[in-house]
Amino acid sequence: MLDTGNDDQVLRTPDAVEIDWDAELRKHARWLRAVVFARVGEPQAVEEVMQEVALEAVRQKAPIHDPAKVPQWLYRLAVLQSLLYRRRQGRRRKLLERYRKSREVSVGTPGDPLEWLLHGERMRLVREALARLPARDAEVLLMKYAEDLSYDEIAERLGISFSAAQARLHRARNRLRSEMDARFGNPAAAGSAAESP
Repeated sequence: MLDTGNDDQVLRTPDAVEIDWDAELRKHARWLRAVVFARVGEPQAVEEVMQEVALEAVRQKAPIHDPAKVPQWLYRLAVLQSLLYRRRQGRRRKLLERYRKSREVSVGTPGDPLEWLLHGERMRLVREALARLPARDAEVLLMKYAEDLSYDEIAERLGISFSAAQARLHRARNRLRSEMDARFGNPAAAGSAAESP
C-alpha cells in the first residue's frame, strides 16, 4: 500500500525503505546532468531530461529496497530518459524535414506566382473533396498521404490485414477521384460518384 502522507516525495511501502527523492536528486544532480549531457549532446536539453528523471523517480513503479542502489537506479533512469528524449527529437526532426521537402516540392519555383496559386487551389479542392468523403475513407487517405504510413503500418493501426488495408485505400482513392471529378471536373463521372457506396 502506498502512503505518501504530507510529503509527496517520500515513498512508503510495507517492504521498501523511505527515500527522500528531492534530497537524492539534489545529491546526485551534478553527475546525472553530466550523464544526460553526454547522451543528448545539447546543453539546453539537459534540464528537460532531468525533469523527466525527477518525475519518474517520484512516480517510481517498483520500490527500491536498498538505499545503496538509488544511484544505480537513477543512472539507468537518466540513460533511459535521455534515449527517449533523443527518439522524440529524431521524430521531430524527421517530421520537420518531411514538411520542408513537401513545401519545396509543392510550392514549385519561388519566382512563379501562377504555380503557387494553382498549387493552393489544388490543395483547397482536395481538402473540400476529403471533407465530403466518409470519415473512414478520409482517415485511411490521410494515414497514407499526410502521415506517410506504409500499408503494414496502416493495417497495424487499424487492426486489419495487409490486404484489407490495400483494398480500403484503393476504394478510398477511387471515391476521392470520383468526388473530385463529379464536383470539379469530369461531368461524366458525376453519375458514377452518386452510385458509389
